[in-house]
Amino acid sequence: MSVQQDLQGPSATSEDTRMVLIVDDEPSMRTALSETVRRLGYQVRGAIDGVDAIEQIERIKPWLVVTDLKMPRLTGLELVKAIKQKSPQTFIVLMTAYGTVETAVEAMKYGANDYLLKPFSTDLLERVILNLQATTATDEQEGPATLEARAILTQDPGMIRLLTTLEGVAASQATVLISGESGTGKELMARYIHARSPRAHRPFVALNCAALPDSLLESELFGHERGAFTGAIQKKLGKFEMAHTGTLFLDEISEMNLGLQSKLLRVLQEREVDRIGGREPVPVNIRVIATTNRSLYHEVTQGRFREDLFYRLNVFPVTVPPLRDRSGDIPLLARHFLRSSAQRNGLTMPTLSERAIADLQQRPWKGNVRELENVMERAILVATGGAVDVDHLMPGDGTVPVREVGAVDTLVTASAHGSLWEMERDLIFKTLARVKENRTHAAKELGISIRTLRNKLREYRDMGYQVEAEKS
Repeated sequence: MSVQQDLQGPSATSEDTRMVLIVDDEPSMRTALSETVRRLGYQVRGAIDGVDAIEQIERIKPWLVVTDLKMPRLTGLELVKAIKQKSPQTFIVLMTAYGTVETAVEAMKYGANDYLLKPFSTDLLERVILNLQATTATDEQEGPATLEARAILTQDPGMIRLLTTLEGVAASQATVLISGESGTGKELMARYIHARSPRAHRPFVALNCAALPDSLLESELFGHERGAFTGAIQKKLGKFEMAHTGTLFLDEISEMNLGLQSKLLRVLQEREVDRIGGREPVPVNIRVIATTNRSLYHEVTQGRFREDLFYRLNVFPVTVPPLRDRSGDIPLLARHFLRSSAQRNGLTMPTLSERAIADLQQRPWKGNVRELENVMERAILVATGGAVDVDHLMPGDGTVPVREVGAVDTLVTASAHGSLWEMERDLIFKTLARVKENRTHAAKELGISIRTLRNKLREYRDMGYQVEAEKS
């Protein structure tokens, strides 16, 4: 029998308030946790164990489940797995008095977002919930597809060792440099570090160094005073000041020009920032996490990246392996993306055939996890039966649906020897030519973000294709 009635707070009448489910077999613990969560403005319900929790989850789809690890009838880890099957968007925080790094990693593997070691203070629980709340707000701004993508799902031994290592690094103040191919989840790793650091309850501020022209990037990083230049009608805080006491995430740091690299080095050394047009430096307390999809050491040897800045960033280097090197994760991720897509599109969750799994595990995955997500999104939309098979992963006749602005869906047919990668490349180049190399317009026509387009063009350039300069 559910115990939800005695824990439901007065705010439960509001349909807009998120629901939190507390799962613990000790009544006093449920009551104490419920009071803490209710003070933050959430609706609260309680469950006496994992079985009771599953019955309630099917009805209420809670935003967050806070569950004990050691319970009768169903353990916390078993409950985590069940929640991710029934309500993949639900956040999960695991409580345990038997916590070890191994237990935490296992919980994360199955989908838990965080864990708390008993005994813990109510302040710590509040910080964890507020951090998840901030993550949700960011995801809602970026679109419905990103919430599920925040989870780091893996059963690969190498990835699990990496996550275990990051648990220890997170507790330090060390600058972290994350390397890896595009689409491997470098930003997820950065958020993983931040969420487990002493700064978890403080801001996580991200800046993609490849997404802005140099003239705007400096202002975004360092801020400016009113009247510092034409158009500066008011003072603007830069990302460094916005991230004060928290974490500054610099994505694709290799794209920053040498002049800005020099200014960035000074901020990292002096821990103070000079706004454009400012008279006095502003002290900042930040942790920096940077990413790159190319070898920064190679960029140094080629004279495109400052050696002193490289060593300043390379305090703790981390390399995220490409998807093709952890093929055991492909079935896990493929099913996760199918489930997420089915939920978004109001479809029944299909099965994934063994033939389809074998096909997916043989692919090179140049776009890594991001590419896999796109493939599974397309597959569930074209599948007509209860299972996704090889034919649904990519049309066997070489046709791929493409939507063009102002036109109905059409089919672009590849040549007998063409590949999807080649079709994508040709479509991007043709679209750019049609809009006279305006990347913003091209991205809109292609239905992708400007960041994705820039990453694609950088990939083509690295492979020797001629890429025109960006035009506004």
